[in-house]
Amino acid sequence: MYTASTAFLEALTASGVEYLFSNFGSDHPGLVEALAEAKVSGRKVPKVITCPNEMVALTAAQGYAQVTGRAQAVVVHVECGTQSLAGAVHNVSKGRVPVLIFAGSSPYTQFGELKGSRNEFIQWIQDVHDQRGLVRGYMRYDAELRTGRNIKQMTWRAMQFAHSDPKGPVYLMGAREVMEEEVPRVEQDVADWAPIAPAALPPEAVHALLTDLAGAHRPLIVTSYLGRNKRAVAELQRLAGPLGIGVLESVPNAVNLPHDDPMYQGCQWNEPRQNPRLAEADVVVVIDSDVPWIPSISKPQAGAKIWHIDVDPLKQDMPLWSIPARRVFRAHAETALAQLNAGLDRVPLDQARIEERRAHFAARHAERKKAVAEAERKPTGDVLTAEYVTACVRAHVDADTIVLNEGITNYPVVVNHIAPTRAGQMLNSGGGNLGWTGGAAIGAKLAEPGKTVIALTGDGSYMFSQPSTVHWMARQYRTPFLQVVFNNRGWRAPRYSTLAVHPSGHASRSDDIGVAFDPPPDYSEIAHAAGGAYARKVRHPDEVEEAVAAAMHAVKIEGRAAVLDVWLPHLMDG
Repeated sequence: MYTASTAFLEALTASGVEYLFSNFGSDHPGLVEALAEAKVSGRKVPKVITCPNEMVALTAAQGYAQVTGRAQAVVVHVECGTQSLAGAVHNVSKGRVPVLIFAGSSPYTQFGELKGSRNEFIQWIQDVHDQRGLVRGYMRYDAELRTGRNIKQMTWRAMQFAHSDPKGPVYLMGAREVMEEEVPRVEQDVADWAPIAPAALPPEAVHALLTDLAGAHRPLIVTSYLGRNKRAVAELQRLAGPLGIGVLESVPNAVNLPHDDPMYQGCQWNEPRQNPRLAEADVVVVIDSDVPWIPSISKPQAGAKIWHIDVDPLKQDMPLWSIPARRVFRAHAETALAQLNAGLDRVPLDQARIEERRAHFAARHAERKKAVAEAERKPTGDVLTAEYVTACVRAHVDADTIVLNEGITNYPVVVNHIAPTRAGQMLNSGGGNLGWTGGAAIGAKLAEPGKTVIALTGDGSYMFSQPSTVHWMARQYRTPFLQVVFNNRGWRAPRYSTLAVHPSGHASRSDDIGVAFDPPPDYSEIAHAAGGAYARKVRHPDEVEEAVAAAMHAVKIEGRAAVLDVWLPHLMDG
């Protein structure tokens, strides 16, 4: 029997989907049957990864796509499962990560008129007016499957949207009757639904931008996520070094330039101070950044020439957004940078000027490197620092390691002290919803089984990540990873936000503003109970190096996950 569900699985397989991150429900009998039939017949279909929590399913699919660039599929149960995807929907949308979400829907017949008709009470309760509307504001495309006869076309059209810039999630839903429908086999070619080709800069813009860069005193490139494409990093290095252009990361969620490159000028997050590299720049090129600076705190000097290149320069999903750029282009970063590199020989270059710029930025790079090394020295007292802990973790990071950063108020600490030197070596969610690292670590390990995955996370984001589900899955699907929890007994970010607005207010003098978890849960033991993880608390500087080594042994030799519960100073003390 060849059904719409069979055709759907064939369409996903042809699209390069290897995994179904699934939370099955009463709306999926046709899909479950088609999967079982494929197993018996030996037909290739995506492998099912059972996900007891839907948000973890989507974060796992996100992690896989962030490592490979290929969308995977998430299967959830009607509108309830759609809502349980929670803030992970925000992350895949804001992070521009391709993923296909498929949800069933309540049957649309109730008297047995069609196979799959209603036969359980919840199918009346779960019938809602606009299921797709729950996530429509975050999707690149959403549609309802209304017949199995064009299900391959609909699936491939959805994937075409997911993989076209700006990339992102797509959502399909189909009722039981549709997914049970017997249909003729349709032979079509997925290549007929190719993603949109990368956009380029106009030739005039290439020449004009190179002229501005060549003539600048302090040219600067600001980027956040150019490094999602490893090839773009190589093109950036080819441009920045020879031309003596500084590169500043703003809220980076990828490795945009290796940290050992002399043109690397550090990263800016929420620090309440003007960035000196941004202040001195007379030509600023913003490439692939949603927040290149926070204008009330740090911004370019008045009169600086600002160029803006992005796959989504209008930021169409952000109601309030602007930067004072006079030249704005919708273009693919790798393509645009390759054009600039190819055009260098057609622009006059003052080598003395370039050498002076290169020396300036190299000196600032060296100063920064010295300050970073000083900050990560082993504490002389009994109190741990995030800088020292991160440096101890870095000692175990090699070419075959992927680092996931969800440090929250320690985001810049992780970036600065992991100091990645390879494109693709470190990632974060690209969005603002907490709880990404757990599922993303599983997805990353599935994508690159031969690599070591290390996740660094705040204690609040660890709880958001559904650790019992994460660590059950890590054991079940043999995806061990090291998770370091920065435990400051609460949410430090809301405290910082309050103090930034009310530095001398009542909250600044209060011992309890409703953001502490004190005493905290036993974070590492949650992972041990759920998935047999190596579990350990770390409270003293003398314990860190040995604890990290033992945890890495558990991950790499014993093949099980490890969680280090690292006690930092209390959030109210910092």
